[in-house]
Amino acid sequence: MSPLFTGPDGQVRCRWCAGVPEFLPYHDREWGFPVADDTRLFEKICLEGFQSGLSWRTILNKREGFRQAFAGFDFRRIARFSEADVASLLQDPGIVRHRGKIEAVIHNAARAQELVAEAGSLAAFFWAFEPRGQDLPEPQTASTTPESIALSKELKRRGWKFVGPTTVFAFMQAMGLVNDHAIGCEWRQQAADARTRFKSPGQR
Repeated sequence: MSPLFTGPDGQVRCRWCAGVPEFLPYHDREWGFPVADDTRLFEKICLEGFQSGLSWRTILNKREGFRQAFAGFDFRRIARFSEADVASLLQDPGIVRHRGKIEAVIHNAARAQELVAEAGSLAAFFWAFEPRGQDLPEPQTASTTPESIALSKELKRRGWKFVGPTTVFAFMQAMGLVNDHAIGCEWRQQAADARTRFKSPGQR
């Protein structure tokens, strides 16, 4: 099957975004475009952890609920959440009510603070794992890469939870560390152009 499809506007896109209507704006406006904002990076790695075992559609449709429940993914505020907050979140229908994943977000928020104290920002840390161009697999042919495996291992070493290599690779795809738009997708070049204009905060 071709990795491409022609949308209702006649433009060619990655086939994965044809599944449901809400995937189109996510594909066109967010997925694969480089992000250096720490809050957005923390939000995305948390949401990818929540997606484990579920569909991205479920998480995307609840994203605003997650943002409200988790203080806009301000990890400095989340790190102060208490057991009472966990109990409240377990009653919140606007999110996925999974105790382990909820507690992981709070735990990872504290780890994020530690990482910022060391690296200066989450962006500087994450972007240090950006793959080199010649090391990239063909678009949409991999679920992990050596870089996602390395980043996963480093996060786990630092105590982060729900950050396996597949979860981390999905995070890297979405946040623009990897341009995984299919060859022929009209957004692939847009993402590449955005990366050219983007000043990477990571140094290796």
